[in-house]
Amino acid sequence: MTTMAAPTAFDARALREGIERSDAGILLALYAEDAELRVVDHRTQPSHPLVMHGREEIGAMLNDVYGREMTHTLEQVVVQGDHVAFMESCRYPDGVRVLMSSMADLRDGRIVDQTSVQAWDEPGPGQ
Repeated sequence: MTTMAAPTAFDARALREGIERSDAGILLALYAEDAELRVVDHRTQPSHPLVMHGREEIGAMLNDVYGREMTHTLEQVVVQGDHVAFMESCRYPDGVRVLMSSMADLRDGRIVDQTSVQAWDEPGPGQ
């Protein structure tokens, strides 16, 4: 009789802990070695997103973002089979806010392909 191992589940609790504690190491552990992460915003638009390949490049970005003086909150997370979607909000000490929405494919409970779209406050006219 052959026994099949249960698929590894994505650790949504670690995602929340990493984001809300600004712990890049916890977050990096959620990515596969060969993961790819694309970021789209007003500087890196959909036709030319910022693309990071592998844990080394993704880790450098996570260390930069979560090393900044700001708060991070996981607003929502949904895990469905081999997919995870989550929304994160951030606030700098001067009140500037950032909102990021991400969708990712999973393999063995780790992120292998993620696209994130982010927007942040910008000064309005006269500011």
